Amino acid sequence: MPGRTGDILWTPNAERIAAANVTRFRDMVNRSLDLDLADYPSLHRWSVENRPAFWRALWGFAKVVGEGPGSPEVLDDDRMPGARWFPEARLNYAENLLQGPDTAEAIVFRGERGETRRLTFAELRAEVSRVAAALAADGVGPGDRVAGFLPNIPEAVIAMLAAASLGAVWSSCSPDFGVQGVLDRFGQIEPRVLFTADGYFYGGKSLDSLGTAALIREKLPSLRRVVVVPFRDPDGPVPEAMTSWKDYGPGDAPAVPGYLRVRFDHPLFIMFSSGTTGLPKCMVHSVGGTLLQHLKEHQLHGDLKPGDRIFYFTTCGWMMWNWLVSALATAATVMLYDGHPLKPETAVWDFASEERFTILGTSARWIAGCEKAGLKPAASHDLSSLRAILSTGSPLAPESFDYVYRDVKADLQLSSISGGTDIVSCFALGCPVLPVRRGELQCRGLGMDVAVFDDAAEPVTGVKGELVCRAPFPSMPTGFWNDPDGSRYHAAYFDRFAGVWCHGDFAELTRSGGMIIHGRSDTVLNPGGVRIGTAEIYRVVEQFDQVLDSLVVGLQEGDDMKIVLFVVLREGLRLDKALADELRARIRAEKSPRHVPAFVLQAPDIPRTISGKTVEIAVRNILHGLPVDNVDALANPGSLDFFRDIKSELGRGAP
Repeated sequence: MPGRTGDILWTPNAERIAAANVTRFRDMVNRSLDLDLADYPSLHRWSVENRPAFWRALWGFAKVVGEGPGSPEVLDDDRMPGARWFPEARLNYAENLLQGPDTAEAIVFRGERGETRRLTFAELRAEVSRVAAALAADGVGPGDRVAGFLPNIPEAVIAMLAAASLGAVWSSCSPDFGVQGVLDRFGQIEPRVLFTADGYFYGGKSLDSLGTAALIREKLPSLRRVVVVPFRDPDGPVPEAMTSWKDYGPGDAPAVPGYLRVRFDHPLFIMFSSGTTGLPKCMVHSVGGTLLQHLKEHQLHGDLKPGDRIFYFTTCGWMMWNWLVSALATAATVMLYDGHPLKPETAVWDFASEERFTILGTSARWIAGCEKAGLKPAASHDLSSLRAILSTGSPLAPESFDYVYRDVKADLQLSSISGGTDIVSCFALGCPVLPVRRGELQCRGLGMDVAVFDDAAEPVTGVKGELVCRAPFPSMPTGFWNDPDGSRYHAAYFDRFAGVWCHGDFAELTRSGGMIIHGRSDTVLNPGGVRIGTAEIYRVVEQFDQVLDSLVVGLQEGDDMKIVLFVVLREGLRLDKALADELRARIRAEKSPRHVPAFVLQAPDIPRTISGKTVEIAVRNILHGLPVDNVDALANPGSLDFFRDIKSELGRGAP
């Protein structure tokens, strides 16, 4: 019998609580400020009500390298947007990430074909120094853009850190983006240098990148150089107009790079929205804001410590790559993987077991995929070193919580986390001193004044509404690229509630202090005037062993809406009336009659972004006869053809 949402599945023991970083941080705050904060809720409340004091304390606790934080005015402008943090501080992101002991492993990389590479901190520093010298020789300096069109390999980390050491701005796309998808992004920011690989491996296939890189080079007049990493073929030729990674940089570069310390709000990363509803937004994230927020999430919420081994399954086109790499600032080992995560099905679990992962991060979809594949890592792999599993990308279903604690490991912290590219971090996430409750995110982030608003802009608990943040935080974008008056930035987050960040998530704050994410606000269903998050339906559908994937949208008919559910079934299965009726009955029983789909249809594939997120809006637009912008942002644009064909059948009342 499955449990209920909110049931406690894991509670940390007293020894674990006492040893947690967040406990040590709370004790430090109590001592230094003569406070008596007794637990996480009181620490969170203090961190929100005393944000400058909290972020200053974090700077000291995390041992940020730099000049600062300077005067007591940690926050000299409290507007939102417009807040300015640590105005007197000077620091360098790369310098903070490259402080680890010489012989300690900084990076362990594994490819789909099983090859493994290792870099110590000393080796990483030397490589960053070499590439930074080459970038400087190419005229790259503070504020210049450097771009990566790369697999998730060590060279991507090296190139990013080399750019950051010079005060340059890094931006990256994964190599499965098409030419137009890359140009839609890099064309807006005009990089001076592009790093690419000769190709990559995925799902047993060897795929070329040089052809795409050549077309990008032709279309980006800002480029002064294209540097090729020989990943697919180490001995292959490099096109004449490009430079080999092996030849880029002097052989006598110093062992440690020079670090240009810049303002706290100096640009570090340009991140892109998915681009499925228009040209991608270019979000500018700062050196200090990114570093401080990631240190908080790693050390206080993830309990990351020097020597830990942290993994996140990601590409260089998803913000979780940036988040993962920041773990170097804690002197942890960053575990990189490039390739298909389920071919072979045990690839990630093999990596975790053999390399003794401490923290494993992944997507909710991958966890569900492991369960569908019948994997039981608790029985097949040694996961004794694993302390935590993190999940994001979409809401983690309650049944996936059950799977992890039943078939993966009973004694670990399972943290469903949620935030976004917009803030290059999280609003709600885990906490090592709190219990894990079935179907819930454990807590709101420290220093983040997160709430759920109803339509009247009143905070509510136990009721679904808009996820908001009522006060500024350091990792807010400093703005959008090419948005001089800030109008696009303001419209994206501050039009709904004046002076309050509205994130676009349909969420619920639970009475225990946790959160539930019910889906994106712009995909909320509204049959009969009842607001329903798409995740509520996915949670039921994912329980069916026959269903591999699904997508749900609302079909507007006059003043009302009908729910349409598309399912991808296991190979060889066809959707019949019995299965469709069973899906409807289960949804009715576990949710409500309003949740029941009017149409249940079998689809061959579900459209997803390059980072793996379901694209409900594209399908909704097709069914309503509206255009779909930027199909190059999709990993599988051909999947849309089915939905174009099915549109007429829905009009005739398909079952």
